[in-house]
Amino acid sequence: MDKKQTVAILFGGKSVEHQISINSAKNVFEFIDKEKYEPVLIGISQKGEWFLKKEVNGDFTSEDSLKLNLNAEKGGFFNSHDGSTLVPDLVFPVLHGTDGEDGSIQGLLRVINVPFVGTGVLGSAISMSKLYSKRLLQSAGIPVSKYVSFDYHEKEKITFQRLKDELGLPFMAKAANLGSSVGVHKVKSEEGFNHAVADVFNFDSTIIFEQYIKGRELECAVMGNEKPEASLPGEIVISQNYDFYTYEAKYLDPEAVKLEIPANVNTQIAKEIQELSIKSYLALKCEDFARVDLFLKENGDIIINEINTIPGFTNSSMFPMMWKERGISFTNLITKLIEMALRRFERSQHVSNQFSTN
Repeated sequence: MDKKQTVAILFGGKSVEHQISINSAKNVFEFIDKEKYEPVLIGISQKGEWFLKKEVNGDFTSEDSLKLNLNAEKGGFFNSHDGSTLVPDLVFPVLHGTDGEDGSIQGLLRVINVPFVGTGVLGSAISMSKLYSKRLLQSAGIPVSKYVSFDYHEKEKITFQRLKDELGLPFMAKAANLGSSVGVHKVKSEEGFNHAVADVFNFDSTIIFEQYIKGRELECAVMGNEKPEASLPGEIVISQNYDFYTYEAKYLDPEAVKLEIPANVNTQIAKEIQELSIKSYLALKCEDFARVDLFLKENGDIIINEINTIPGFTNSSMFPMMWKERGISFTNLITKLIEMALRRFERSQHVSNQFSTN
């Protein structure tokens, strides 16, 4: 029997989405094919400390601490407790948000030449930024909502009247570099505007204001590299108790949303969503997998909202559920992602980093 490949499942992190990462990692650990792979758990505390863990949870008080072994020939992790070195065959980052989805972890793993699942440095950094991803999508001819952005040092320029004139009421205020609807507000009044600005700048140094799109909230899963494929879209039907798809609706209230997979749309609309999702995925240099979030307006127009390069793997997450509808189980999905990542890494090794004037 072939030796099992060691897959390090990386979770937690210094992010407001720390707990969501833990929930996702529990499922990846549970459903990974243990006949093929030897899963190893690496948890990052909210302080940024790395630990070798025995279980997927948020307790970092009694675990072996890890240090990075900075060696591109044999990069890995040094166990401070017993002096052993962990060199995984592949890392599966299940990190949402800051430091996990923005290219930071991807850059670290690339420096030590360790294969990893998911989009690389460039695509992760672009996709994480709601501002720069919109700019690139626009340049590729992909429809996005009208928007205005400001950095923290421009705070004095932000006025309710200006945004009301440019975007109409209501409009959305968002942290430019967060996910899971953290730092997202639907602004209907000047009072709500002042609260939204203060809250967003508490989480991010860039705020983006978007025209409110009245429409159905749909998502589409994309997977692949040279020839990516898209699932059928799924729909998030939000309870009337919520103004939009808030953090509370996503994770805290089991009655807040109903998921319809596939979404009840005609064949032509579904095809257009799939094509636009793949086009967006390629435009933002995504790799291996991602989830594309979009709006479907009453007139049939499709507006791309954003792309998540490490979508959730929780029991209520759309990405695995959309592929399950296509006949791909959670276990097979994880295997496909690992195999794609290893093939992509092998292809990347042909690139030389040596140069001689001779």
